[in-house]
Amino acid sequence: MEIFKYILKRILQTIPLLIIVSLISFFIIRLSPVDPLAELRLNPSVSQETLQKESQRLGLDKPIIIQYAKWAKSFIKGDLGITSNGEKVSTKLKERIPNTLLLTIIVIFLTWVTGIPLGILAALKWKTPFDRVLTVLTSIGMAIPSFFFAVLMLIFAVKTGWFPIGGLTGANFADMNFWGQAKDITHHLVLPVTVLFTLSLAGLQRQMRANMLDVLDSDYVKFARAKGLSEFKVIYKHALRNAVNPLITLLGFEFAGLLSGAALTEYVFQYPGLGRLILEAVLKSDINLVMASLMMGAIMLVTGNLIADILLIITDPRIRVKS
Repeated sequence: MEIFKYILKRILQTIPLLIIVSLISFFIIRLSPVDPLAELRLNPSVSQETLQKESQRLGLDKPIIIQYAKWAKSFIKGDLGITSNGEKVSTKLKERIPNTLLLTIIVIFLTWVTGIPLGILAALKWKTPFDRVLTVLTSIGMAIPSFFFAVLMLIFAVKTGWFPIGGLTGANFADMNFWGQAKDITHHLVLPVTVLFTLSLAGLQRQMRANMLDVLDSDYVKFARAKGLSEFKVIYKHALRNAVNPLITLLGFEFAGLLSGAALTEYVFQYPGLGRLILEAVLKSDINLVMASLMMGAIMLVTGNLIADILLIITDPRIRVKS
């Protein structure tokens, strides 16, 4: 029961955060002298009636604070407006958000499954050749810009022809059976996942190594060894549980970090995700699409932090008592 109260409290705390994010985003975008409907006016497929409705929905003839209130009311109702191409923003988000979640979940899963064991091994083999090699490799991984690495992988794909260089599915995707479609999607995900996984792995492995080195030098670990416990129990029952807690706290920020890092990666590989959508919307000054995409990114961050808090309560009894 206490856990549910804590979760409810954390959800209520996110409401002011989302309001602040929307306020900052809206006012920064509206400070631009560019007409938010300029792209729509240039689109011959958009009728004057649609333009008038959109202008009324945004309250463009009203003071900016009234415009924000109208936008917030529409957002709560689920009316996100239309894009500069005349499409519904909600439709665009429904297409892109699952793709971004798929990419993000795969990268986070692979990063944790690989980074945690490597961090533990590096700490246990401190100052050995294995540790030094891992340190060099992770330093390289942290130093490479995501955009530069993505371009290199794109060139590699073009030169070898081993991987598709754009999109999430092939041209004949609809004609494939279930396993053929799964294979096609996996084939398209290899390059963007490799780029984001490499960059995320470097930071997580270094953090896990540092946490384990601190914990292994603590008094309670020395006491556990003095009691004659096996090395396996000392490492995985006592040391690991405390070393992994700070990483769980950072789990929520990985959603936001991957979203920002994925924007350029998605753009290079023409991956139909939310990050690329935000980037394209900013370049077009598409206020409806920018605001909706930024809010979806903020909601993903809040959701990630909430998941991290729940996991932290489960793994750390001290937080359970305090909450």
